[in-house]
Amino acid sequence: MPHSRWISRSTSLVAAALAAATLAACGTTGQPEPTGSTGSTTSATAAATTTAAQGTGTQKPTKEVTDAAAKQLCDAIRPELSNFRVQGPTLGRVGLNLIVHPWGLQNGIDVLGNKAVVDTVTVKSCPDVRQQAIEALATPDLASIIVGL
Repeated sequence: MPHSRWISRSTSLVAAALAAATLAACGTTGQPEPTGSTGSTTSATAAATTTAAQGTGTQKPTKEVTDAAAKQLCDAIRPELSNFRVQGPTLGRVGLNLIVHPWGLQNGIDVLGNKAVVDTVTVKSCPDVRQQAIEALATPDLASIIVGL
C-alpha cells in the first residue's frame, strides 16, 4: 500500500512543523513579574519599553542563507507547483508553509522572525519558481502567506 506510507510521511511532516512552530512561539523576552509581586513599577515599565522597541520595525539578524540552502528551498518548491495549482490558493498556502518551515529549521533560518527571507532567497535563486508560486497561490509575495503553525 503506497498510500499509507505517503500518509504516514505527511503526518510526520505536519507534526514536525507544528512542534517547531510551538517551540518558536514559546520564547520569552525578559523576566515577567509574577502576579501579586511587589516589584517596582519602574522595572516593569522598562521591560515593557524594551519589548515594545524590539517589536517595532526591528528585524532579528538572520543567518546568511547559503547557496546550497537556497537551492534546497527552490528544489522543494518546484515539484509542488502543480499541486498548488490543483489544490488552489487556500490549501496551496498550507503546503508552502509545510515546505518553508522545515527548510528554515534544517538550515538554522528564523523564517517567522524574517518572513521576507523566503522572497529574498527565491528572487535570487529561482525567480521562475517564485513567480509560478505567487501566481498559483494568488498572493503578491511569498512572505505574506508565511504563518506560525
